[in-house]
Amino acid sequence: MSIDATPSCILVTGGTGFIGSHTVVVLLEQGHEVVIVDDLSNSSEKVLDRIDQIVGEEAAERLTFVRADVADREALDAIFDEFDIDAVIHFAGYKAVGESVQKPIEYYSNNIGNTLVLVDAMRDHGCKSIIFSSSATVYGDPDELPLTESSPKKPATNPYGWTKWMIEEILGSLVVADPEWNVVLLRYFNPIGAHPSGLMGEDPKGIPNNLLPYVAQVAVGRRDAVHVFGNDYDTPDGTGVRDYIHVMDLAEGHAAALSWMMGRNGCEVFNLGTGNGTSVLQIIEAFSTACGHDLPYVIEPRRAGDVTANWADCTKAREQLGWKAKFNIADMCRDSWNWQSHNPNGYEA
Repeated sequence: MSIDATPSCILVTGGTGFIGSHTVVVLLEQGHEVVIVDDLSNSSEKVLDRIDQIVGEEAAERLTFVRADVADREALDAIFDEFDIDAVIHFAGYKAVGESVQKPIEYYSNNIGNTLVLVDAMRDHGCKSIIFSSSATVYGDPDELPLTESSPKKPATNPYGWTKWMIEEILGSLVVADPEWNVVLLRYFNPIGAHPSGLMGEDPKGIPNNLLPYVAQVAVGRRDAVHVFGNDYDTPDGTGVRDYIHVMDLAEGHAAALSWMMGRNGCEVFNLGTGNGTSVLQIIEAFSTACGHDLPYVIEPRRAGDVTANWADCTKAREQLGWKAKFNIADMCRDSWNWQSHNPNGYEA
């Protein structure tokens, strides 16, 4: 994989979150200077100590943390005034599909609002390179699988998906209006796993909205049983099928996109996944193997906004970015269990 020979200063919004923190580790290990801006609304400041432990003292000196909401224009202006930011990786946003159905105003206001403030600040400071943390949800309920970057964007099935859909449109419009902009839209499939050290992983506040942290909390005894939403889908075992990708593969994908985009302009889309579909019950089985005991689960009614199945065709990322997912489901569950078993309460003692 190509590594940018000239390290840059990268602003990472939402950099203490699950995907952001793992990406920060990869960027620091590649020699970049990193500025994180995060309001810690769904993450812990303790992740910064874990990043330092993983990358070592010398690399950690290239990391700066600013606690602020990305929608705070004054805070962003101060960051762009102080640091010579070369590119932005934009993770900050609310991210739970089910919750977005319950709280549409909060999701639209936060996710779209903070993006508009961010790109306006970028424009005013002459920084026009951004990688956006998008999602396979923009494909909606797919007509055919696997999904390629040219698969049609469909009406989203939930407000979270609509925010990703609209932000992609906003960033695409920027490039049309000003061809100097350099935009990469990374459409992730389902990120799981944890840093192999066991020092960093997914630690949602409150009840997890995503499958893997919930499964991990059942495995460690924090919750009674995994709730499986629907077993009557048109899939081999009736449960929803997704393309799960190791968070470290995803982090490497961001670094590869950053390296590729430097010096270019325009707007490009890349899928980041493994190209394989795995059902909810298969995940529970794989995690049971990883933790050494069977995990109890209960079947619940389908959840609003969920699609039957999706998985990616990642040929474009392989051919253009030189990136390919390396880890399989067993690796993902092993690393997730390693994290959760050593940190049963996440980052809280």
